[in-house]
Amino acid sequence: MKIDNLEQGYYGIGIMNGKTPENLGVLWRTAQNLGANFIFTIGKRYAKQACDTHNAVGAIPYFHYKSFDDFYTHLPKGAMIVGIELTDTAMPLEEFKHPRNCVYLLGAEDHGLTNEALAKSQHIIKFHTPKSLNVAVAGSIIMYDRSVKGTSIYLDGKAV
Repeated sequence: MKIDNLEQGYYGIGIMNGKTPENLGVLWRTAQNLGANFIFTIGKRYAKQACDTHNAVGAIPYFHYKSFDDFYTHLPKGAMIVGIELTDTAMPLEEFKHPRNCVYLLGAEDHGLTNEALAKSQHIIKFHTPKSLNVAVAGSIIMYDRSVKGTSIYLDGKAV
């Protein structure tokens, strides 16, 4: 995969209050392979994981935010928040058009995203599965879907 830094569009992916550190290493490895521009954590700090065999944090920028407010204050200009959460109102991934500039936000497997994170997300997407997925698997599916579908420009909240 060739990344062109002059091409418009970027994305980051991260976990809020991650439950297990192993999930971070798996997610970061996938992020590096599927062209994420940055990775992040909110609440719990990343620690080097054996499952991050490509040392993703040495290859793409990693950011840590102490709280959701800290994260929200430091969002890249123009980035939309795309929350991944199994809710009744979330859009199915099959119908979703990925924004050109965004951050994908995953919650911990046992608690999901906070109400504040859901309220501030411009998009909330879900998978058609009877139960929740492992957070690293869910994030990997999102990134793969983006790589296959490409991205859209959003005007007034609608993809064009």
